[in-house]
Amino acid sequence: MPYLMRVELPDVPGSLGRVASAIGEAGGDIEAIEIVEKRDGFAVDDVLLEITHGTMPDSIISACSVLDGVSVLWISRYAAGGNLFLDLEVVEALTEDPASARDRLVDLLPIAFRVDWAARVTPGADGVAATVVHATDAAPSAYDIGHIPAPTRLPGDEVYVECAAPFGDDLVLLGRRGGPEFLDSELARLEHLVGLAMTISH
Repeated sequence: MPYLMRVELPDVPGSLGRVASAIGEAGGDIEAIEIVEKRDGFAVDDVLLEITHGTMPDSIISACSVLDGVSVLWISRYAAGGNLFLDLEVVEALTEDPASARDRLVDLLPIAFRVDWAARVTPGADGVAATVVHATDAAPSAYDIGHIPAPTRLPGDEVYVECAAPFGDDLVLLGRRGGPEFLDSELARLEHLVGLAMTISH
């Protein structure tokens, strides 16, 4: 069964190899790795892995957590499976049909950011709910959100952590069930992809 694990590890040679060995010994098989962020001598990586039947995710967490300087930030089943979807693939998909690039971006964001839903909404005026322009299937049907000038984390709720970014006169929102929190690097990526989608669609 595919799982996605976000792990923080020292940004030094050999760290990733130690994590990979620990995952293998605990019954996991790495399918793909993506560097999400580098900061203060540490790297944050997303690791897509297959866990053998009968192996519990907790055993993967324990095997990694005993390593010096390594912390598992989050692990969850990964419904998309197969592979990690890189930003370059998003851009290639947007350029295939520039007229639909804005909606297509919303459709691709859950895969690219490993989130449960994405939506493009027009913010409401004072006391007026936002209008949904385009959303993925799992997205909420109503949003109470006004103008946001820059990519930002939102309070979310007891189920999702959320973020939003300006999308022309609209906003794009993402929701991730149970975490992890959106990193600064993810907010920067979101801003960059939104800007590309707007440029391509003109």
